[in-house]
Amino acid sequence: MTIEGKKLGEFVQRTWDAAIVPALTEYVRIPAKSPMFDREWAEHGHLDRAVGLIETWARSRPIEGLRVEVVRLDGRTPVLLLEAPGAGGETVLLYGHCDKQPEMVGWAPESGPWTPVRRGDKLYGRGVGDDGYAAFAALTAIEALQAQRVEHARCVVLIEACEESGSYDLPFYVDALAERLGTPSLVVCLDSGCGNYEQLWGTTSLRGVVGGVLTVEVLTEGVHSGSASGIVPSSFRIARQLLSRLEDERTGEILPRDFHVEIPRERVAEAREVAKVLGDDVFARFPLVPGLRPVTVDPLELILNNTWRPALAITGAAGLPLPVDGGNVLRPVTSFKLSLRTPPTCDARRAVSRLKEILEADPPYGARITLETYGEGGSGWDAPATSPWLLESVDRASTAYFGKPAVFHGLGGSIPFMSMLGERFPRAQFLITGAMGPGSNAHGPNEFLHLPTGVRVTACVAQVLADHHRAATR
Repeated sequence: MTIEGKKLGEFVQRTWDAAIVPALTEYVRIPAKSPMFDREWAEHGHLDRAVGLIETWARSRPIEGLRVEVVRLDGRTPVLLLEAPGAGGETVLLYGHCDKQPEMVGWAPESGPWTPVRRGDKLYGRGVGDDGYAAFAALTAIEALQAQRVEHARCVVLIEACEESGSYDLPFYVDALAERLGTPSLVVCLDSGCGNYEQLWGTTSLRGVVGGVLTVEVLTEGVHSGSASGIVPSSFRIARQLLSRLEDERTGEILPRDFHVEIPRERVAEAREVAKVLGDDVFARFPLVPGLRPVTVDPLELILNNTWRPALAITGAAGLPLPVDGGNVLRPVTSFKLSLRTPPTCDARRAVSRLKEILEADPPYGARITLETYGEGGSGWDAPATSPWLLESVDRASTAYFGKPAVFHGLGGSIPFMSMLGERFPRAQFLITGAMGPGSNAHGPNEFLHLPTGVRVTACVAQVLADHHRAATR
């Protein structure tokens, strides 16, 4: 049966207004921080509350044959497994997560990470777009098809609670649930972003991430700076020297070639098209302080910097008192939390090992240098070639529900599950998309979800599910 586009769009809009937005509003109130940021998550119970909210909502939906289950492995964050039987022998895996980044500072007055605020078309709060809406959108896409009696393949919705910590629990669930997950021929991930709110965006690559805490120790206790400076080397200066082994502080270029890859020609061509669509919005969408210039004004180079080149961020520090508390003391230790984004095809294990070698070798002045790394790091992902049916479907969906053709792009962030799935299901097709666009500020203050985009992305997913079934049964 052919989809009636207008009817499907209206169904999705009604469901978002009546059921999804109220559920997301309650979801925002739950401080379901990822286990990396809440070591006592099990005792606090917030992740369980988030999972429970989605579970209750899922059980209320009139989806034929829907099986809802919370799966728990001992000592690990829970996952939600939602199974909707379908026609034919194919399986679609739809993915999202319900854990959240920590609070951050800088929220607007009368707002906050756990305080849902609706302003026009935007719903503000931590996790609302990254990506608390995913489970609701995935089930609504399935429900919208069933409302029109449009056939779809068997759909499995997997919602984890550890993504913001690197998904370290997820491989154990994928192994334990292997039989029920099956071998999906299509993977739909709703944890990505969009370059604007005017069309559907498909993600074709994701960067990896490696890092850890770099610590420089020079003293067993702090001493008067007047007595020791010029004699005892500063731990901050040594840390600065070490970082210069890794990064050119003038340009931000990562110096060791170990962290670079050759950018595929098709990805450069793709980035060139994105640069034409976005222009200066590549950098203008960020809340830059007045007068600040981007690294370069060439949109193409900025896109490649952000998607296929390594980049370093210092995301935390220790050993540094607040200015009001800083006395004239030569501090004994300085620690920096490093986040090194790596290109999609850079091997994460090798990158972690090399990073440790570079920073710990030949310590200046014989200082005690340690890099405490986070496991084996997270590999990036480069999508396999997209089948013609999926290209046509995504473009048709974008034109129908956004009014413009789709755009494909690389993303500077990471979704650890995609690399894992790419290895396990090499023949699967991927639609990696999302509703987090300009200004939505995932991980930062004032995170919001642009609700009309959430509605349209949901309708587009429904269209792709229907087209997938048709393509599989030709």
